[in-house]
Amino acid sequence: MVVDSRYQKAAKGKSRFYNLILAQVIIHLCAVVYLFILTSKKGTLDKLAISSAITGFFSLFVGELGRRHSRANFLKVYMTASSLALLLLLFDVSQGNYTFEGMGDLSNWKAKKLELFEMIHICLGALLQIFATSTVISLVGNMSLPKRAS
Repeated sequence: MVVDSRYQKAAKGKSRFYNLILAQVIIHLCAVVYLFILTSKKGTLDKLAISSAITGFFSLFVGELGRRHSRANFLKVYMTASSLALLLLLFDVSQGNYTFEGMGDLSNWKAKKLELFEMIHICLGALLQIFATSTVISLVGNMSLPKRAS
């Protein structure tokens, strides 16, 4: 029995997307730990970072549901929500809530290790978002029914 290549590509895409979701869960958990540490140090809540974390976890939940049940609409919601979570985080950084001053000076790296951790988190999160978005676009294309030629 021959399986259509579209279904094989969808299965490979689901597997790749599962790995990307796991990596994003780890990145989001690290962000929550950093947010907790930052909140305990400053004593104030960073509302944009909290909303970014909540939106990120929501998007991962919806993305996993879409992957498991082959729901293209859930995967589209995942793409939108996860992109929104990343944009909220980038907007939070642009507002000056994170100071990355002196990151090039490695002589004082112990004092700046939290900022370095957050910078790595943001870069990895953005990179994972790019890979996840391209994977989801490919997955949605392979999961949809082919258009009939008339």
